Amino acid sequence: MEQPNLNLKIIILIHWVLTIWGCLVFGGPYAWANFTVLALGVWAVAQRDSLDAISMFLGSLIITILLDIIHISIFYPRVGLLDSGRFGAAMAILSLLLKPFSCFLIYQIYMQRGGGGIIYPSPVVQNQSTAYQTIDSTEAPADFYAGLEGKGHTSHGY
Repeated sequence: MEQPNLNLKIIILIHWVLTIWGCLVFGGPYAWANFTVLALGVWAVAQRDSLDAISMFLGSLIITILLDIIHISIFYPRVGLLDSGRFGAAMAILSLLLKPFSCFLIYQIYMQRGGGGIIYPSPVVQNQSTAYQTIDSTEAPADFYAGLEGKGHTSHGY
């Protein structure tokens, strides 16, 4: 097992547990935002070489930092908070505090997968040894009907 993929799985597992515990207090939009990000993280684990998967996971994790700040600040219960509620709120805040560090680690994985910089992204060079013929090939296409007249086939005019 490769080290970057193991780190990605650990990041997803930690945020999954913290999100579940955070949902004890903050449901609805908090849960939808964070579980959608975790689904993108699972996609990034499944597609080991995909820059799209890891970049969407990184971008959505950055967006949820702002969303979590808004959700926690608006929906934090001021009165009548039981111990389980305090625990859930603490886990949501801990998840929020760990997200910048997770973004840093995911950015490192993004760079290892061949991603460019944030301001000036470098183009990804694809491997040219593939079994598929490119569309802009310089070879002339073969005429499929060229040899059929001489082999007993007649053309029918419609």
